[in-house]
Amino acid sequence: MIAMQQSTAPPTAPPRPGTAQRTAVLTVMCLALAVVVGMLASLLVAVPDMARDLRATESELQWIMNAYGVAFAGLLLLGGALGDRYGRKGVLLAGLALFALSSGAVVWTDDVTLVIGLRALAGVGAALVMPMTLSIITHVFPPEERGRAVGIWSGVSFGSGLLAVLMAGGLLEAYSWRSVFLTNALLAALALVVAAVIAPASKQAESARLDVVGALLSVVGIGALVFGIVEGPELGWSDGAVITGFALGAVGLAAFVGWELRTAHPLLDVRVFRLPGVSAGSLIITAESIAMYGFFFLGLQYLQQILGYSPIRSGLALVSMALGAMLFSPVAPGFAKRYGMRAVMGLGMALIAGGLGVLAATVDGGGLWSFLASTTLLGAGIAFAATPATEAIVAALPPEKQGVASALNDLTRELGGVLGIAVLGSVFNTTYRSDVADTTHGLPAEAADATRDSLAGALRAATELDGRTGARLADAAREAFNSGMTNALLGGIAVVALGAVAAVALLSRRARS
Repeated sequence: MIAMQQSTAPPTAPPRPGTAQRTAVLTVMCLALAVVVGMLASLLVAVPDMARDLRATESELQWIMNAYGVAFAGLLLLGGALGDRYGRKGVLLAGLALFALSSGAVVWTDDVTLVIGLRALAGVGAALVMPMTLSIITHVFPPEERGRAVGIWSGVSFGSGLLAVLMAGGLLEAYSWRSVFLTNALLAALALVVAAVIAPASKQAESARLDVVGALLSVVGIGALVFGIVEGPELGWSDGAVITGFALGAVGLAAFVGWELRTAHPLLDVRVFRLPGVSAGSLIITAESIAMYGFFFLGLQYLQQILGYSPIRSGLALVSMALGAMLFSPVAPGFAKRYGMRAVMGLGMALIAGGLGVLAATVDGGGLWSFLASTTLLGAGIAFAATPATEAIVAALPPEKQGVASALNDLTRELGGVLGIAVLGSVFNTTYRSDVADTTHGLPAEAADATRDSLAGALRAATELDGRTGARLADAAREAFNSGMTNALLGGIAVVALGAVAAVALLSRRARS
């Protein structure tokens, strides 16, 4: 049997809760999930305001997003193992407390570096929260009800993030970007109090030693790889720091795999990916997350800085995606049982690729209707791709391994998010800086640097120049942004297509065997 960071001893579990208690548990777990997912999504709306207020460069904005994601993704498996060893409820509450404190502290700082550090700390808290939500759900629901519960969880994981965009948009209409952090800190505190009352206690009767070395290697590998991707456009792809980042990332991830194969109590036995359900589900979730997080990072800047929408109107433009994800996620498992996972996941990925394609074709000269068509396709695609993929991972592993199984599901999602912002953001940034380079000739040094750093910097510099020069600079920067976004969306389509083909091939091999 495939081993992960826990023993095969049966869990100490009380009698399974009744229907009413299971519903209450599902509700509070979805609340806790919504807090950590909503933080990332709501912050995407605040990126333009943060860029202006903190004078952050494009790479610094990516780090504000990715510091959270690197800690989140790198520690998810350890978070799942901690819950199985010390108790899922206690780990959940500790994660919510850390998340609330670190998010609230951002309200009182103006230093970009400190904001990035606090975001990383919040990511540690989120790594403790997210795997516990799915683990507790799979612990209290019987097998015949688990698919629907997981479908609701999956729908909330996407739908709540998109609805959080609306909340952030409303806050930004009246308050500064700091209100987004304060509100999420208060929501985390609310989830902490409710979970302390309702969430059941559960853990493994016996657990193996924690794989701290594996956790550190995963954080180093992911962090260094993301550093190289994010800093490449600004420092240059041949810069020594960038090359070192890629090299350290490759060595760290290779060392992680080697360590996990050798240690007696691995955080993640990589042989688990021999199971087609685990490998196919992980590929689907990673690929669609790369595309979706890249879309969010750039799409909300596009709405506000290119189309001129207010934060709340930008959030409303994403409602169709939220409704699609929440509507179809609960029924996707039923479709998968009837038509097969290959067909349903393939359909979902095709819808995602179609949504990205619609937007890529209409970035220049497009408006609200083309954006709504794109997001409607994306919402439906998320539901049909991600929900069966989550169920495939959970169903492939036995009940006593659900803590790390749920963490593995979350890991692929968050790793995809980190890579999406890093990779597609890097494609965008490379194109933007290249296209805007000629426009900066002859500008004052400060204005040229601001223009190269980000669209927000270019528009700020344009307002400080004389009318004709400023207008030319603003138009050139917007055109460069559109060009970079188009290339990033095309990159997202390629990732989705490759992930879908590989996952379908794996499931086809399982069907033949």
